[in-house]
Amino acid sequence: MVNLKTNISIRKQCSLLSISRGSYYFKPKSESAENLTIMELMDAHHLKHPYKGVLQMQDFLKMEGIHTNEKRVRRLLRKMGIEAIYPKRNLSKLGLTKYIHPYLLRNMNIIRPNQVWAIDISYIPMKRGFMYLTVVVDWYSRKIIGWQLSNTMEAETQTEIIKRMIAKYGKPEIINSDQGSQYTSKIWVDLLKEQSIKISMDGKGRATDNAIVERTFRTIKQEYIYLNPTDKVKELKKGLGKYITYFNTMRPHQGIERKIPVNIYKNKHQLSTKKAKLVV
Repeated sequence: MVNLKTNISIRKQCSLLSISRGSYYFKPKSESAENLTIMELMDAHHLKHPYKGVLQMQDFLKMEGIHTNEKRVRRLLRKMGIEAIYPKRNLSKLGLTKYIHPYLLRNMNIIRPNQVWAIDISYIPMKRGFMYLTVVVDWYSRKIIGWQLSNTMEAETQTEIIKRMIAKYGKPEIINSDQGSQYTSKIWVDLLKEQSIKISMDGKGRATDNAIVERTFRTIKQEYIYLNPTDKVKELKKGLGKYITYFNTMRPHQGIERKIPVNIYKNKHQLSTKKAKLVV
C-alpha cells in the first residue's frame, strides 16, 4: 500500500497507514530450498489426503526420503495455512470468538448469481519461494469472479479484493468463508456489515461447508500450478490470469451439469436484472 511514486514521504505514508517504518523496510528471511521442496510436496499431498495431520505428513515425507522432525512439519504447515480436516472441539483463539459467525448455507436453495460468494486463500508453490492466492467464487455459477496474489495472508488483502468485486459486480447477499484469522477479524466483519452483506462461516473442521472453493483450488493447482512451475511472480500472475479465463469461459464443470461458468453467470444475472427492473 506504500506508493514509491508519490510525493508523500515514506515516513508520512507509514504514519497514515498506522504501520512502523521498521515493518515497511523489514525483509523476512526466505525459506530454504529444502523447506520449499517439503512445502510443495505437502501441499500436493494435502489435496489428496486433507485429513492428514502433522504426524501423518511426517510419515509421508519419510516415505519420500525426507527425514524431518515434527516441529518443522508443524511450522511449515502453519505457514502454508494448511490444517487437517477432522471433527474437533471448538477451541477458538481468545479475542476472535466474537467475530465467528454461523454457517448459513445448510439446506439453502441457491438459485441465482450473486446470491452467495465463497472466498478463501491458499498457498501457491514456486520454484524459489511461494505466494498466496485468494479466489472469490460465485456459488451458483462456479465462476471465479475475482482473484489476487499476495505474499501474506493478512485480513487487509481479503477486504481489498472484496471491495473491488463489489464495485465491479455489485454486492452479494451472503459471503461464505472459513474461520481463518483473516475472516475472524474486526476489519473483515466490519466491511461486510457496512455493506449489509450476511456473513457465513464454515463449521470448525467441516470439509464440505466451503467445498466449492476447495474444489476450485484443487483444480487450479492440478491443472495449472503443478504443471507450470516458475520462479517469477509476474510470470505466475500472467499464467494464472490466462488459466482462470479458460476456467471461466471454456472449461465445462461437472457440478453445473458440464456447462460453462460464465454463461450461467451472465445469462442468469441478466435475467435477474431484467426482472428487478420490471418490479421497480
